[in-house]
Amino acid sequence: MRLWSVHPCLLDRRALVACWREGLLAQKVLLGQTKGYTKHPQLRRFRATSDPVLFAATYLHGIADEADRRGYSFDRTRLAREPGAGPLSITVTTGQLRYEFEFLREKVLERDPEWARTTLVGTDPDDVAPHPLFVRIPGDVAGWEHVKG
Repeated sequence: MRLWSVHPCLLDRRALVACWREGLLAQKVLLGQTKGYTKHPQLRRFRATSDPVLFAATYLHGIADEADRRGYSFDRTRLAREPGAGPLSITVTTGQLRYEFEFLREKVLERDPEWARTTLVGTDPDDVAPHPLFVRIPGDVAGWEHVKG
């Protein structure tokens, strides 16, 4: 399960679609509708909020907004809630954003070099925009992240 902290505009088609599917799975876990993935580390940041399902649904609306911008059709009726009306946010560290961006760039360079060239190459990993739900704060890679390599 990869619930990207980076802004959805950086995700190539495959990552955007996978994030949508995995976000829907995360929502099911938080709703108690599945027995799998209940201990997945990426869910910790949603569980730490006042309303994990609302925050997960708001996250997914952000993914769907990017899909809409690209002309894709993600079925918002699958979302448990409307996006939060108030200023909802979860913090994400600069180290986490940098790690995710570099991980994404590596994967996309292999599977979609054109997207990587036009969207990712040349972007400063220290200036990566977060998903609209997240607010950047200084810090290292998150403790829940399984760092590869």
